[in-house]
Amino acid sequence: MTHSPGVEPKLRLTVGSGTDRGLRRELNEDSFLARDPVFMVADGMGGHEAGEVASQLCVQALGDAPILAPGTHRATAQDIQHVIEEADWRIREATGARAGTTLSGAVVILITAVPYWLVANVGDSRTYRLSKAGRFVQISVDHSEVRELVDAGEITPEEALFHPRRHVVTRALGTGEDAEADFWLLPVEAGDRLLVCSDGLTSELRDEEILGILTSRTHPQDAADALIGAAIDAGGRDNITVIVVDARDVAAN
Repeated sequence: MTHSPGVEPKLRLTVGSGTDRGLRRELNEDSFLARDPVFMVADGMGGHEAGEVASQLCVQALGDAPILAPGTHRATAQDIQHVIEEADWRIREATGARAGTTLSGAVVILITAVPYWLVANVGDSRTYRLSKAGRFVQISVDHSEVRELVDAGEITPEEALFHPRRHVVTRALGTGEDAEADFWLLPVEAGDRLLVCSDGLTSELRDEEILGILTSRTHPQDAADALIGAAIDAGGRDNITVIVVDARDVAAN
């Protein structure tokens, strides 16, 4: 658990997080950063430790950026895209563009003293929001071949869960031609619970199963641990990384 005095008294954040290699992978190629104002997951791709390097370099770029320093809440989408481009360059330099990583999550920013979630996404890691009223929504949109097939009506969302190309992404950092992030700006509301995860969670658990766990655990760390445990029990075929962030004492609410 961490509290974030940097945004008090406007906002109090409580965080739970964790990562696991799973049952079938030799290495954990996921990395994450979970400290105010950055809550992001990077899922490395490439194998033979290259994916691990890619995700770590991505998270290091986030941690090194002055605009994302602890307690700093001034970042814009353009700022974050510049950090993503720096991460993309670092990965290409280190791996010769042989490895890549997804990136998803949120940065807390203040606009006229009102806190917002600035959500960014590249690839098929995901960011969800559970409101105090119980509305559970995937904010990010997967950059993946199966997402495109679902959108085109060629397969159903259920078929996408088992499609042989379900892990093929159409955007990534460090490899390919497109590392541009999609962005969403959402006011932080009291009672929000944000979930950021790698596809090792969502490939094992359906959204309704994830929601059941999120609503049955009061503390974010308990929720994060339970989600990882459930994904392992369901097969644990990939690395699993989870961040759960609760928002309380939001002055505007």
